[in-house]
Amino acid sequence: MNRIVGIETEYGCLTDDPSGPPATVGRVRNWVFDIGRYGLADLHQRDWDEPVGNGGFLFNGGRCYVDMGHLEYCTPECLTLKDLVRYDRAGDELIYRAMADMGLTSNATFVRNNIDFYSGATFGCHENYLMRRSAPLNERNVQALLAFLTLRSLYTGAGRVRTAPGADARMETPAFFAQSDFQISQRADYINNDLFEWVQFNRAIINTRDEPLADARKYRRLHLLHGDTSILPATLALKIGTTSLVLDLLEIDRVPQVALADAVMTFRALSHSPDGPWLAPLEDGRCVPVLEILGWFYERANEEFKGRDEETDQVLRLWRDTLDALGGDTEVLVGIVDWITKRWLFRQFVVAENIPWDHPWLRAQELEFHSVDPTRNLAWSLAKTPAEWECDIESVVEALREPPANTRAKARSRLMKVLDDQRFCYSVDWEVIDTEGFNSLSLLDPFDSHPPEMDAWIRRLRAFEGA
Repeated sequence: MNRIVGIETEYGCLTDDPSGPPATVGRVRNWVFDIGRYGLADLHQRDWDEPVGNGGFLFNGGRCYVDMGHLEYCTPECLTLKDLVRYDRAGDELIYRAMADMGLTSNATFVRNNIDFYSGATFGCHENYLMRRSAPLNERNVQALLAFLTLRSLYTGAGRVRTAPGADARMETPAFFAQSDFQISQRADYINNDLFEWVQFNRAIINTRDEPLADARKYRRLHLLHGDTSILPATLALKIGTTSLVLDLLEIDRVPQVALADAVMTFRALSHSPDGPWLAPLEDGRCVPVLEILGWFYERANEEFKGRDEETDQVLRLWRDTLDALGGDTEVLVGIVDWITKRWLFRQFVVAENIPWDHPWLRAQELEFHSVDPTRNLAWSLAKTPAEWECDIESVVEALREPPANTRAKARSRLMKVLDDQRFCYSVDWEVIDTEGFNSLSLLDPFDSHPPEMDAWIRRLRAFEGA
Protein backbone atom coordinates (compact mmCIF):
# COMPACT_ATOMS: atom_id res chain seq x y z
CA MET A 1 0.00 0.00 0.00
CA ASN A 2 0.98 3.63 -0.31
CA ARG A 3 0.15 4.33 3.33
CA ILE A 4 0.25 2.95 6.86
CA VAL A 5 -2.94 1.15 7.91
CA GLY A 6 -4.12 -0.39 11.17
CA ILE A 7 -7.32 -2.02 12.45
CA GLU A 8 -8.93 -1.99 15.90
CA THR A 9 -11.25 -4.95 16.58
CA GLU A 10 -13.65 -5.07 19.51
CA TYR A 11 -14.64 -8.62 20.45
CA GLY A 12 -17.96 -9.77 21.84
CA CYS A 13 -17.82 -12.30 24.69
CA LEU A 14 -20.29 -15.02 25.67
CA THR A 15 -19.73 -16.91 28.91
CA ASP A 16 -21.49 -19.05 31.48
CA ASP A 17 -19.49 -17.38 34.27
CA PRO A 18 -22.02 -16.10 36.86
CA SER A 19 -19.94 -12.92 37.10
CA GLY A 20 -20.68 -12.20 33.43
CA PRO A 21 -18.44 -11.32 30.48
CA PRO A 22 -16.31 -8.68 32.32
CA ALA A 23 -14.70 -11.40 34.46
CA THR A 24 -13.75 -13.49 31.41
CA VAL A 25 -12.57 -10.44 29.47
CA GLY A 26 -10.37 -9.45 32.41
CA ARG A 27 -8.90 -12.92 32.73
CA VAL A 28 -7.94 -13.02 29.04
CA ARG A 29 -6.44 -9.52 29.20
CA ASN A 30 -4.39 -10.46 32.26
CA TRP A 31 -3.22 -13.71 30.64
CA VAL A 32 -1.87 -11.79 27.62
CA PHE A 33 0.44 -9.67 29.78
CA ASP A 34 1.06 -11.69 32.97
CA ILE A 35 1.20 -15.30 31.77
CA GLY A 36 1.69 -15.27 28.01
CA ARG A 37 4.04 -12.26 28.31
CA TYR A 38 3.05 -10.99 24.88
CA GLY A 39 3.58 -7.36 25.81
CA LEU A 40 3.99 -4.70 28.49
CA ALA A 41 0.98 -3.70 30.57
CA ASP A 42 0.30 0.00 31.10
CA LEU A 43 1.84 1.31 34.32
CA HIS A 44 -0.14 4.55 34.17
CA GLN A 45 -3.70 5.69 33.60
CA ARG A 46 -4.19 6.57 29.94
CA ASP A 47 -7.66 8.08 30.22
CA TRP A 48 -10.59 8.22 32.65
CA ASP A 49 -11.77 4.79 31.46
CA GLU A 50 -8.28 3.26 31.06
CA PRO A 51 -6.81 2.75 34.55
CA VAL A 52 -3.43 1.19 35.30
CA GLY A 53 -3.29 -2.35 33.95
CA ASN A 54 -6.34 -1.94 31.72
CA GLY A 55 -4.22 -3.00 28.75
CA GLY A 56 -0.89 -2.44 27.13
CA PHE A 57 1.22 -2.58 23.99
CA LEU A 58 2.26 -5.90 22.48
CA PHE A 59 5.70 -6.98 21.36
CA ASN A 60 4.29 -7.37 17.83
CA GLY A 61 3.78 -3.59 17.80
CA GLY A 62 0.02 -3.71 18.39
CA ARG A 63 -2.09 -3.11 21.46
CA CYS A 64 -4.59 -5.07 23.57
CA TYR A 65 -6.88 -3.50 26.16
CA VAL A 66 -10.42 -3.37 27.53
CA ASP A 67 -12.66 -0.70 26.01
CA MET A 68 -16.04 -0.20 27.68
CA GLY A 69 -16.21 -3.88 28.61
CA HIS A 70 -14.99 -5.22 25.26
CA LEU A 71 -11.62 -6.82 24.71
CA GLU A 72 -9.99 -4.80 21.92
CA TYR A 73 -7.03 -5.76 19.78
CA CYS A 74 -5.21 -3.25 17.60
CA THR A 75 -2.89 -4.40 14.84
CA PRO A 76 0.54 -2.79 14.55
CA GLU A 77 1.11 -0.27 11.80
CA CYS A 78 1.13 -2.21 8.50
CA LEU A 79 2.39 -1.19 5.09
CA THR A 80 1.31 -4.28 3.11
CA LEU A 81 -2.03 -6.03 2.88
CA LYS A 82 -0.36 -9.37 3.57
CA ASP A 83 0.87 -8.01 6.89
CA LEU A 84 -2.50 -6.50 7.71
CA VAL A 85 -4.31 -9.81 7.11
CA ARG A 86 -1.68 -11.68 9.12
CA TYR A 87 -1.70 -9.36 12.12
CA ASP A 88 -5.48 -9.15 12.11
CA ARG A 89 -5.68 -12.94 12.37
CA ALA A 90 -3.01 -12.84 15.10
CA GLY A 91 -5.54 -11.08 17.33
CA ASP A 92 -7.91 -14.05 17.07
CA GLU A 93 -5.06 -16.47 17.71
CA LEU A 94 -3.94 -14.54 20.79
CA ILE A 95 -7.40 -14.70 22.35
CA TYR A 96 -7.87 -18.36 21.48
CA ARG A 97 -4.50 -19.27 23.01
CA ALA A 98 -5.46 -17.51 26.22
CA MET A 99 -8.79 -19.33 26.36
CA ALA A 100 -7.21 -22.74 25.64
CA ASP A 101 -4.41 -22.28 28.15
CA MET A 102 -6.88 -21.35 30.91
CA GLY A 103 -9.27 -24.18 29.99
CA LEU A 104 -12.11 -21.80 29.08
CA THR A 105 -12.99 -22.95 25.57
CA SER A 106 -16.02 -24.93 26.73
CA ASN A 107 -17.24 -22.18 29.06
CA ALA A 108 -16.81 -19.04 26.98
CA THR A 109 -16.23 -17.80 23.47
CA PHE A 110 -15.15 -14.57 21.80
CA VAL A 111 -16.72 -13.41 18.54
CA ARG A 112 -15.53 -10.78 16.08
CA ASN A 113 -18.95 -9.46 15.12
CA ASN A 114 -20.60 -6.06 15.68
CA ILE A 115 -23.92 -6.75 17.40
CA ASP A 116 -25.13 -7.84 20.82
CA PHE A 117 -28.37 -9.63 19.88
CA TYR A 118 -29.55 -9.57 23.50
CA SER A 119 -29.32 -5.82 24.16
CA GLY A 120 -29.24 -4.50 20.60
CA ALA A 121 -25.96 -2.68 21.31
CA THR A 122 -23.20 -2.44 18.73
CA PHE A 123 -19.41 -2.57 18.96
CA GLY A 124 -17.03 -1.81 16.19
CA CYS A 125 -14.15 -2.45 13.89
CA HIS A 126 -12.23 0.79 13.39
CA GLU A 127 -10.03 1.35 10.37
CA ASN A 128 -7.11 3.77 10.50
CA TYR A 129 -5.45 5.14 7.36
CA LEU A 130 -2.47 7.47 7.42
CA MET A 131 -3.05 10.38 5.02
CA ARG A 132 -0.75 13.12 3.82
CA ARG A 133 -1.60 16.47 5.41
CA SER A 134 -1.47 17.96 1.90
CA ALA A 135 -4.48 15.90 0.73
CA PRO A 136 -7.06 18.28 -0.85
CA LEU A 137 -9.99 17.72 1.53
CA ASN A 138 -12.32 20.17 -0.18
CA GLU A 139 -16.09 19.63 -0.18
CA ARG A 140 -16.29 17.87 -3.54
CA ASN A 141 -13.54 15.38 -2.62
CA VAL A 142 -15.01 14.70 0.82
CA GLN A 143 -18.43 14.06 -0.76
CA ALA A 144 -16.84 11.67 -3.25
CA LEU A 145 -15.02 9.83 -0.45
CA LEU A 146 -18.27 9.68 1.52
CA ALA A 147 -20.01 8.12 -1.47
CA PHE A 148 -17.35 5.45 -1.86
CA LEU A 149 -17.29 4.58 1.85
CA THR A 150 -21.08 4.26 1.84
CA LEU A 151 -21.33 2.08 -1.25
CA ARG A 152 -18.32 -0.17 -0.67
CA SER A 153 -20.48 -2.07 1.85
CA LEU A 154 -21.75 -4.03 -1.15
CA TYR A 155 -18.54 -6.07 -0.94
CA THR A 156 -17.31 -5.30 2.59
CA GLY A 157 -20.45 -6.06 4.64
CA ALA A 158 -20.33 -8.97 7.08
CA GLY A 159 -24.07 -9.69 6.75
CA ARG A 160 -26.58 -10.12 9.55
CA VAL A 161 -29.89 -11.77 10.31
CA ARG A 162 -32.86 -9.40 10.67
CA THR A 163 -32.73 -5.83 12.00
CA ALA A 164 -31.30 -4.17 15.08
CA PRO A 165 -33.81 -4.28 17.95
CA GLY A 166 -32.30 -1.15 19.47
CA ALA A 167 -32.65 0.79 16.23
CA ASP A 168 -36.25 -0.39 15.86
CA ALA A 169 -37.10 0.71 19.40
CA ARG A 170 -35.62 4.17 18.81
CA MET A 171 -37.63 4.51 15.57
CA GLU A 172 -34.39 4.84 13.61
CA THR A 173 -35.26 2.04 11.17
CA PRO A 174 -37.94 3.03 8.62
CA ALA A 175 -40.97 0.75 8.65
CA PHE A 176 -40.30 -0.57 5.16
CA PHE A 177 -36.89 -1.86 6.36
CA ALA A 178 -38.13 -3.43 9.59
CA GLN A 179 -39.00 -6.87 8.20
CA SER A 180 -35.70 -7.54 6.42
CA ASP A 181 -34.74 -11.18 6.95
CA PHE A 182 -31.12 -10.53 6.07
CA GLN A 183 -28.96 -7.43 5.80
CA ILE A 184 -25.70 -6.74 4.00
CA SER A 185 -24.16 -4.68 6.82
CA GLN A 186 -24.05 -5.20 10.58
CA ARG A 187 -23.37 -1.53 11.32
CA ALA A 188 -25.74 0.28 8.94
CA ASP A 189 -28.67 0.51 11.37
CA TYR A 190 -26.40 2.20 13.92
CA ILE A 191 -24.87 4.96 11.77
CA ASN A 192 -26.53 8.35 12.35
CA ASN A 193 -24.40 10.91 10.51
CA ASP A 194 -22.29 11.29 7.42
CA LEU A 195 -19.63 13.42 9.21
CA PHE A 196 -19.13 13.79 12.95
CA GLU A 197 -16.26 14.04 15.44
CA TRP A 198 -17.27 11.72 18.28
CA VAL A 199 -17.53 7.96 18.01
CA GLN A 200 -19.84 6.53 20.65
CA PHE A 201 -23.35 8.02 20.59
CA ASN A 202 -23.50 9.76 17.22
CA ARG A 203 -21.65 7.45 14.89
CA ALA A 204 -20.72 8.76 11.45
CA ILE A 205 -19.50 7.28 8.17
CA ILE A 206 -16.46 9.59 8.34
CA ASN A 207 -15.06 10.46 11.77
CA THR A 208 -13.66 14.00 11.64
CA ARG A 209 -11.41 14.13 14.71
CA ASP A 210 -7.84 15.11 13.90
CA GLU A 211 -5.57 12.82 15.90
CA PRO A 212 -2.70 11.78 13.61
CA LEU A 213 -0.57 9.83 16.16
CA ALA A 214 2.33 11.01 14.01
CA ASP A 215 3.95 14.26 12.87
CA ALA A 216 0.88 16.51 12.54
CA ARG A 217 2.72 18.76 10.07
CA LYS A 218 2.95 15.91 7.58
CA TYR A 219 0.10 13.53 8.34
CA ARG A 220 -3.48 13.12 9.43
CA ARG A 221 -5.30 9.89 10.33
CA LEU A 222 -8.58 8.90 8.69
CA HIS A 223 -10.49 7.04 11.41
CA LEU A 224 -13.45 5.00 10.13
CA LEU A 225 -15.95 3.20 12.34
CA HIS A 226 -18.89 2.45 10.04
CA GLY A 227 -17.43 -0.74 8.57
CA ASP A 228 -18.14 -4.30 9.65
CA THR A 229 -15.52 -6.60 11.15
CA SER A 230 -14.26 -8.75 8.28
CA ILE A 231 -14.06 -12.51 8.72
CA LEU A 232 -12.78 -13.82 5.38
CA PRO A 233 -9.27 -12.66 4.40
CA ALA A 234 -10.43 -11.72 0.90
CA THR A 235 -13.10 -9.41 2.33
CA LEU A 236 -10.52 -7.73 4.54
CA ALA A 237 -8.13 -7.33 1.61
CA LEU A 238 -10.92 -5.85 -0.52
CA LYS A 239 -12.01 -3.44 2.21
CA ILE A 240 -8.58 -2.10 3.08
CA GLY A 241 -7.00 -2.38 -0.37
CA THR A 242 -9.71 -0.56 -2.31
CA THR A 243 -10.10 2.13 0.35
CA SER A 244 -6.36 2.74 0.31
CA LEU A 245 -6.46 3.14 -3.49
CA VAL A 246 -9.32 5.64 -3.26
CA LEU A 247 -7.30 7.63 -0.73
CA ASP A 248 -4.40 7.54 -3.20
CA LEU A 249 -6.76 9.09 -5.74
CA LEU A 250 -7.89 11.72 -3.26
CA GLU A 251 -4.33 12.73 -2.43
CA ILE A 252 -3.63 13.47 -6.11
CA ASP A 253 -7.06 15.13 -6.52
CA ARG A 254 -8.36 12.48 -8.93
CA VAL A 255 -11.40 10.94 -7.20
CA PRO A 256 -14.51 10.68 -9.40
CA GLN A 257 -16.85 13.55 -8.61
CA VAL A 258 -20.04 12.12 -7.12
CA ALA A 259 -22.21 13.16 -4.16
CA LEU A 260 -25.04 11.17 -2.59
CA ALA A 261 -28.35 12.83 -1.78
CA ASP A 262 -28.36 11.23 1.71
CA ALA A 263 -25.42 8.99 2.60
CA VAL A 264 -26.91 7.58 5.82
CA MET A 265 -30.23 6.58 4.27
CA THR A 266 -28.44 5.16 1.23
CA PHE A 267 -26.24 3.10 3.55
CA ARG A 268 -29.26 1.67 5.35
CA ALA A 269 -31.31 1.11 2.21
CA LEU A 270 -28.43 -0.75 0.59
CA SER A 271 -27.97 -2.90 3.68
CA HIS A 272 -31.65 -3.89 3.68
CA SER A 273 -31.60 -4.83 -0.02
CA PRO A 274 -29.44 -7.95 -0.40
CA ASP A 275 -31.33 -8.85 -3.60
CA GLY A 276 -31.27 -5.32 -5.01
CA PRO A 277 -32.04 -3.19 -6.79
CA TRP A 278 -28.83 -1.47 -5.71
CA LEU A 279 -29.49 2.16 -6.57
CA ALA A 280 -28.01 5.36 -5.14
CA PRO A 281 -29.93 8.69 -5.27
CA LEU A 282 -27.45 11.44 -6.05
CA GLU A 283 -27.40 15.07 -4.98
CA ASP A 284 -28.07 16.18 -8.58
CA GLY A 285 -31.38 14.26 -8.68
CA ARG A 286 -30.22 11.22 -10.61
CA CYS A 287 -30.59 7.65 -9.34
CA VAL A 288 -27.55 5.63 -10.44
CA PRO A 289 -26.76 1.91 -10.00
CA VAL A 290 -24.33 1.39 -7.13
CA LEU A 291 -22.15 -0.93 -9.20
CA GLU A 292 -21.80 1.78 -11.83
CA ILE A 293 -20.59 4.29 -9.26
CA LEU A 294 -18.15 1.81 -7.73
CA GLY A 295 -16.99 1.11 -11.26
CA TRP A 296 -16.08 4.79 -11.64
CA PHE A 297 -13.72 4.50 -8.69
CA TYR A 298 -12.24 1.26 -9.97
CA GLU A 299 -11.66 2.63 -13.47
CA ARG A 300 -9.96 5.77 -12.15
CA ALA A 301 -7.74 3.74 -9.81
CA ASN A 302 -6.88 1.32 -12.62
CA GLU A 303 -6.05 4.23 -14.91
CA GLU A 304 -3.79 5.92 -12.37
CA PHE A 305 -2.11 3.05 -10.54
CA LYS A 306 -2.10 -0.13 -12.64
CA GLY A 307 1.46 -1.42 -12.87
CA ARG A 308 2.65 0.62 -9.90
CA ASP A 309 3.55 -2.48 -7.92
CA GLU A 310 2.48 -6.10 -7.57
CA GLU A 311 0.16 -5.60 -4.62
CA THR A 312 -1.71 -2.75 -6.33
CA ASP A 313 -2.32 -4.94 -9.36
CA GLN A 314 -3.55 -7.77 -7.13
CA VAL A 315 -6.08 -5.47 -5.46
CA LEU A 316 -7.24 -4.10 -8.81
CA ARG A 317 -7.84 -7.62 -10.16
CA LEU A 318 -9.80 -8.71 -7.11
CA TRP A 319 -11.80 -5.46 -7.18
CA ARG A 320 -12.71 -5.89 -10.84
CA ASP A 321 -13.62 -9.56 -10.45
CA THR A 322 -15.79 -8.79 -7.42
CA LEU A 323 -17.71 -6.00 -9.14
CA ASP A 324 -18.27 -8.25 -12.17
CA ALA A 325 -19.59 -11.07 -9.96
CA LEU A 326 -21.90 -8.71 -8.03
CA GLY A 327 -23.44 -7.79 -11.34
CA GLY A 328 -24.04 -11.43 -12.28
CA ASP A 329 -23.74 -14.67 -10.35
CA THR A 330 -23.07 -13.56 -6.76
CA GLU A 331 -22.55 -17.13 -5.54
CA VAL A 332 -19.15 -16.98 -7.23
CA LEU A 333 -18.22 -14.79 -4.26
CA VAL A 334 -18.92 -17.46 -1.62
CA GLY A 335 -15.67 -17.66 0.31
CA ILE A 336 -14.65 -14.20 -0.92
CA VAL A 337 -17.29 -11.76 0.41
CA ASP A 338 -18.53 -12.18 3.98
CA TRP A 339 -22.22 -11.35 3.60
CA ILE A 340 -22.68 -13.45 0.49
CA THR A 341 -20.95 -16.40 2.14
CA LYS A 342 -23.05 -16.10 5.31
CA ARG A 343 -26.32 -15.78 3.40
CA TRP A 344 -25.52 -18.76 1.17
CA LEU A 345 -24.77 -20.88 4.23
CA PHE A 346 -27.82 -19.75 6.21
CA ARG A 347 -30.21 -20.25 3.30
CA GLN A 348 -29.26 -23.91 3.33
CA PHE A 349 -29.61 -24.04 7.10
CA VAL A 350 -33.16 -22.62 7.26
CA VAL A 351 -34.29 -25.08 4.57
CA ALA A 352 -32.60 -28.09 6.16
CA GLU A 353 -33.96 -27.31 9.64
CA ASN A 354 -37.30 -25.89 8.44
CA ILE A 355 -37.01 -22.77 10.61
CA PRO A 356 -37.92 -19.12 9.94
CA TRP A 357 -35.28 -16.40 9.63
CA ASP A 358 -36.20 -14.95 13.02
CA HIS A 359 -35.52 -18.23 14.87
CA PRO A 360 -33.02 -17.83 17.77
CA TRP A 361 -31.08 -20.84 16.49
CA LEU A 362 -30.10 -18.89 13.40
CA ARG A 363 -28.70 -16.02 15.46
CA ALA A 364 -26.72 -18.55 17.49
CA GLN A 365 -25.29 -19.87 14.23
CA GLU A 366 -24.46 -16.31 13.20
CA LEU A 367 -22.28 -15.92 16.28
CA GLU A 368 -20.47 -19.14 15.35
CA PHE A 369 -19.75 -17.62 11.94
CA HIS A 370 -17.69 -15.00 13.80
CA SER A 371 -16.07 -17.19 16.48
CA VAL A 372 -12.32 -16.90 17.08
CA ASP A 373 -12.25 -20.63 17.91
CA PRO A 374 -11.07 -22.42 14.73
CA THR A 375 -13.01 -25.55 15.74
CA ARG A 376 -16.28 -23.58 15.83
CA ASN A 377 -15.91 -20.87 13.19
CA LEU A 378 -18.30 -21.49 10.27
CA ALA A 379 -16.61 -19.18 7.77
CA TRP A 380 -12.96 -20.14 7.62
CA SER A 381 -13.51 -23.57 6.06
CA LEU A 382 -15.32 -21.85 3.18
CA ALA A 383 -12.60 -19.27 2.55
CA LYS A 384 -11.29 -18.88 -1.01
CA THR A 385 -8.36 -16.64 -0.19
CA PRO A 386 -6.22 -15.43 -3.10
CA ALA A 387 -2.73 -16.91 -2.77
CA GLU A 388 -1.12 -13.52 -2.23
CA TRP A 389 -3.04 -13.03 1.05
CA GLU A 390 -3.02 -16.60 2.32
CA CYS A 391 -1.46 -16.84 5.79
CA ASP A 392 -0.48 -20.20 7.24
CA ILE A 393 -0.65 -20.78 10.98
CA GLU A 394 3.15 -20.54 11.30
CA SER A 395 3.19 -16.98 9.97
CA VAL A 396 0.27 -16.04 12.23
CA VAL A 397 2.04 -17.46 15.29
CA GLU A 398 5.17 -15.52 14.37
CA ALA A 399 3.04 -12.36 14.19
CA LEU A 400 2.09 -12.79 17.85
CA ARG A 401 5.52 -11.57 18.95
CA GLU A 402 7.34 -10.16 15.94
CA PRO A 403 6.37 -6.77 14.42
CA PRO A 404 6.19 -5.83 10.73
CA ALA A 405 9.72 -5.18 9.48
CA ASN A 406 9.01 -1.95 7.60
CA THR A 407 7.06 0.35 9.96
CA ARG A 408 7.68 2.07 13.29
CA ALA A 409 6.06 -0.95 14.98
CA LYS A 410 9.49 -2.59 14.69
CA ALA A 411 11.11 0.31 16.55
CA ARG A 412 8.45 0.26 19.27
CA SER A 413 8.84 -3.50 19.69
CA ARG A 414 12.61 -3.24 20.10
CA LEU A 415 12.29 -0.42 22.62
CA MET A 416 9.69 -2.37 24.60
CA LYS A 417 11.98 -5.39 24.81
CA VAL A 418 14.72 -3.13 26.17
CA LEU A 419 12.33 -1.68 28.74
CA ASP A 420 11.25 -5.18 29.72
CA ASP A 421 14.85 -5.89 30.77
CA GLN A 422 15.25 -2.66 32.79
CA ARG A 423 13.91 -1.51 36.16
CA PHE A 424 12.26 1.68 34.89
CA CYS A 425 8.74 2.97 35.13
CA TYR A 426 7.78 3.41 31.50
CA SER A 427 5.01 4.85 29.35
CA VAL A 428 4.50 3.39 25.88
CA ASP A 429 2.31 5.01 23.24
CA TRP A 430 1.99 4.88 19.48
CA GLU A 431 4.26 7.87 18.83
CA VAL A 432 6.33 8.26 22.00
CA ILE A 433 8.22 6.21 24.59
CA ASP A 434 8.74 7.67 28.07
CA THR A 435 10.74 6.44 31.03
CA GLU A 436 10.79 7.95 34.50
CA GLY A 437 13.67 10.37 34.99
CA PHE A 438 14.85 10.07 31.39
CA ASN A 439 14.21 11.93 28.15
CA SER A 440 11.36 10.63 26.01
CA LEU A 441 11.86 9.27 22.50
CA SER A 442 9.45 10.43 19.80
CA LEU A 443 8.40 8.09 16.99
CA LEU A 444 6.71 10.63 14.72
CA ASP A 445 7.36 8.88 11.40
CA PRO A 446 5.17 5.75 11.06
CA PHE A 447 7.24 4.64 8.05
CA ASP A 448 10.52 4.64 10.01
CA SER A 449 11.39 1.22 11.44
CA HIS A 450 14.74 2.41 12.83
CA PRO A 451 14.79 6.09 13.88
CA PRO A 452 18.37 7.42 13.76
CA GLU A 453 18.32 8.47 17.43
CA MET A 454 17.04 5.13 18.73
CA ASP A 455 20.38 3.34 19.22
CA ALA A 456 21.87 6.27 21.11
CA TRP A 457 18.74 6.51 23.28
CA ILE A 458 19.00 2.83 24.22
CA ARG A 459 22.70 3.19 25.10
CA ARG A 460 22.00 6.21 27.31
CA LEU A 461 19.10 4.40 28.98
CA ARG A 462 21.23 1.39 29.82
CA ALA A 463 24.03 3.58 31.09
CA PHE A 464 21.58 5.59 33.18
CA GLU A 465 20.11 2.43 34.65
CA GLY A 466 23.56 1.08 35.51
CA ALA A 467 24.74 4.31 37.13
